[in-house]
Amino acid sequence: MTARSYTFRDAGLHSSPLRWLNRGGELLRAVGWSGPSLAPSRLEDAARRATGLSDFGDRGVREGLEILCESLETEADLNLFGRLAMKGMIVESLSNRLRLLDWASRHPEVRQEKIDRPWVILGLPRTGTTLLSLLLGLDPLARPLLQWEASSPVPPPELATAAEDPRIAAATRRFEGLMNLNPPIRAMHPMGATLPTECVTLFFLDLRSLSVETQALVPSYGRWLEETDMRGAYAIHELALQVLQSRIPTGSWSLKTPNHLWALELLRVFHPTARLIWTHRDPASVGPSVASLNTSMQRPFARHQDPAAIGEEWNRKLRVGVSRGMAYDEKQEDRRWCHHLLYADLMEDPIAAVHALYAHFGDEVHPLHERRMQAWMRDRPQETFGRHVYDAADFGFSEAGLRSTYADYRERFGI
Repeated sequence: MTARSYTFRDAGLHSSPLRWLNRGGELLRAVGWSGPSLAPSRLEDAARRATGLSDFGDRGVREGLEILCESLETEADLNLFGRLAMKGMIVESLSNRLRLLDWASRHPEVRQEKIDRPWVILGLPRTGTTLLSLLLGLDPLARPLLQWEASSPVPPPELATAAEDPRIAAATRRFEGLMNLNPPIRAMHPMGATLPTECVTLFFLDLRSLSVETQALVPSYGRWLEETDMRGAYAIHELALQVLQSRIPTGSWSLKTPNHLWALELLRVFHPTARLIWTHRDPASVGPSVASLNTSMQRPFARHQDPAAIGEEWNRKLRVGVSRGMAYDEKQEDRRWCHHLLYADLMEDPIAAVHALYAHFGDEVHPLHERRMQAWMRDRPQETFGRHVYDAADFGFSEAGLRSTYADYRERFGI
């Protein structure tokens, strides 16, 4: 059977009740009510009520909250469903922050956990990072950050009961609900409660995270994020890993997010033993694919959309990430600081690519890891849920223009 093809135009709210909710929201907007409040103080109060806790720790989180809420109010053009979703997302993150800090306060021994030699994938989106993350997570001596535990890290799952943790079923229902609301996303990006997820989710505990920009067009917040001090975000990221590791030990973690490209020096301050992998793909494919995915993800939440504006903002953002990564790379005397992996090589032979990156860091692939990767590649075809197709012109791009914009990057890494 031929897999169905999806574009960003197929995305949107596939729910009649929610479409009617948004129509009602438009009527209420006409009489002066825009929807649930996104005032920072109200969101903090909601998190306090939800948890019974009040200590947010480093108050640097408030700056991110204020800038994000302002950007959502003035730039994102949210519909009623979008306002409800953004409010819920922020309150959940603030609540998780409160619970995490409270847990660490009551269990100070967790701060002694050592995050040793984590795998950290830091390539741009749509460069094979999801596949590589899945394969690295099959290492019996490594542990991926799973979507369900990243969304609810406290209390940390315990080894004896993790397989039956009720949060897995709750997360599965939530993901299934989201996929039913916007089915094309399933073909564009793998999602599931027990699949590896980006550790950018943990950055959002500090309200400093690239993840929110996939949900809404918030350019002011995005520019602030590129310049802000990420130390607080890395501190809470590390604490979350320590708390999770304290109940389910691991030899190493398998992590990934392009957000690290914007702050490589800080990443290596917090994780000096990290094994870094930078995946590379032709920007003429990356740019339209990223724009299409994010347009699709934002569509259910926005009253109106301008795909070209989304494409322009994400192209600018990707260029910043690549430029900072290259600048950092130029300063490294030890050329083995990072393993550079071409998308074409990963796609041609994923298992051989994993062998090569292990060898780069003086490691060997465990025989059981090899068997698991073979089984995964056999049982999980890439187009299980359909094909993601996109056209550069839909987002104001041209292949020639993108290749010119990234000419230095393409030359540096032989793309």
